[in-house]
This record gives sequence, structure tokens and C-alpha cells, in this order.
Amino acid sequence: MGMSKRLQVILDDKEMRDVQRTAKRQQMTVAEWVRQALRAARREVPLTDTKKKLGVVHAAVRHEFPAGDIDQMLREIDQGYQVKMPS
Repeated sequence: MGMSKRLQVILDDKEMRDVQRTAKRQQMTVAEWVRQALRAARREVPLTDTKKKLGVVHAAVRHEFPAGDIDQMLREIDQGYQVKMPS
């Protein structure tokens, strides 16, 4: 585990009482309850928007992009390798 950092969160009185009660019911400190709640929330929120990524992929496959003949492209690539670059 890396270096620990302190996080300060301001709650109104009712929210704090609710958190304290919930933590007590689960037989843990408020700090541990908050850490577990934050871990659970992080698992629920993906780091990237999968729907957005899939939308981009679906949009891309709907288009037809020009492509040359593969044999001709490979010949041109080989010719490019054979050209001597000036020293």
C-alpha cells in the first residue's frame, strides 16, 4: 500500500448521524465505512465510458474508406525500402 492521505469531507448533522448509525450497525468505524463505500463507488463507475467507445466503433464501421489494391500497395512499400536515402 502506498502513502496514506487524509480526506476531509463536510457533512451536515443529519448526514453525519446517518453515516455514524450505518457504520455502527455494521460494527465498523466511520472511517472504515467511508473507505469501503468509496471503494464500492469506484467499482461501479467505469474508468472509461464503454458506451461512448462502442458508439465510435459502430460509427466507424458504417463508413467505407477508400483502399487501394493490396498487392499494389505492398509493391510500392517494397519499392520504398529499395530507394537509397541520401547520406
